[in-house]
Amino acid sequence: MSDWPDDQAGGRGYGRGSGNSQPDGARVMRHVQRGGSARPAGPPPGNVPQQPSYDDGYDDAYGNGQPYGDARDEVFEPRTPRRDAYGQSYDSGYNTGQVYGQPAGGGGQGGAGRPPRAGRPAPDWRRRIKIGSITLVSVLLVTTVATYFWADGKLKREVDLSKVIERPEGGAGTNYLIVGSDSREGMSDEEKKKLHTGSAEGKRTDSMMILHVADDGGNTMISLPRDSNVTIPSFKGAESGKLYPNQGRQVKLNAAYAEDGPELLVRTVEYNTGLRIDHYAEIGFGGFAKIVDAVGGVEMDIPKAFKDKYSGADFKAGKQTLDGQDALAFVRTRHAFSSDLDRTKNQQKFLASLANQAATPGTVMNPFKLYPTMGAGLDTLVVDKDMGLTDVASMFWAMKGVTGGDGKSMNIPIAGMAGGNVLWDKAKVKQLVNQLNSDEKVTVEGG
Repeated sequence: MSDWPDDQAGGRGYGRGSGNSQPDGARVMRHVQRGGSARPAGPPPGNVPQQPSYDDGYDDAYGNGQPYGDARDEVFEPRTPRRDAYGQSYDSGYNTGQVYGQPAGGGGQGGAGRPPRAGRPAPDWRRRIKIGSITLVSVLLVTTVATYFWADGKLKREVDLSKVIERPEGGAGTNYLIVGSDSREGMSDEEKKKLHTGSAEGKRTDSMMILHVADDGGNTMISLPRDSNVTIPSFKGAESGKLYPNQGRQVKLNAAYAEDGPELLVRTVEYNTGLRIDHYAEIGFGGFAKIVDAVGGVEMDIPKAFKDKYSGADFKAGKQTLDGQDALAFVRTRHAFSSDLDRTKNQQKFLASLANQAATPGTVMNPFKLYPTMGAGLDTLVVDKDMGLTDVASMFWAMKGVTGGDGKSMNIPIAGMAGGNVLWDKAKVKQLVNQLNSDEKVTVEGG
């Protein structure tokens, strides 16, 4: 039996049991009852009026121009009860036309009953700049501290100046004895051949300089010719601890280093000058060449062409950039000059260019140059046990200043030559030392 009555007026059926073969339209079919009172039992009255149109339901939901719901809130308004053809109330399944998530009668954003949505706050640039600055400072601080300990750990503190006996009194400022040795330590046979260093065992001094760093400026660099005629004083053996008396032996200065190493060299310099040495620094052939290569070479203006088969030097006159191999040949050349004094002048000249190149922003501010340069220098740098990284930095900047014209560079005062040895002018040496100890401007002329 059909649950729905036939249409008495038009002979047309609705819903189930309809004799019409055409499907009912969406607007014709009545919604299934969802709630409300149950339909009364028994057959419906004979005369059933036509079902009311449900256009109003759809108009309420869509006719107000709003979309069917809002995913922002998922809030459902209470539905309005409907009445069926029998006068019974039921739930139509639609709300009152209110879009989900919006108050009744409200439009879009800022409509009645709803405050307008707050805009995104403007960025706090002051706070962002502050956080960025703190982050940058923290990174720089951590990097600086890490670099310091990395570099400090590379120093080879192998010279014990406490073993030096009968030392002179110290004066103002700080005195460094800077030594370039012919050490081949760490060099392969191929490198020795390339750099023309030979394969001699042990090590000897190839150049020596005293750098006086004044407390109030006026730094002074003094070259000590390796062929200087000096007296070997009494000393205590660095390894044996045995005391050797002063026998009045006259030898070349570099012989003191060959006999008992850096400690005896310091003792000999102090005895023959009267100047106390505070720190000792030494670099070998290999390290010197690596530093030059690390900074990308050093430009030199060579006034006169010269050759030396022993050092491998072969230079033309004029400006040119020297790599590590060429630089080592330049500072080692002796046989192309009339005396060792010419060689010491070339060494000072080259150190000026090297220090200026190493201290340029292109090297200091470029980690790809700075760290290789520091690594190359520190890997082969031998210093005394009391020398710290700050002392190394002070020495380097003083060298840069002196060789760059901010200070005085000179040879030790010379009185003449004897048997191939360089004789010091002892009176001028004494005057020079007095001026250094008092941090006075040096007026003594060198050799």
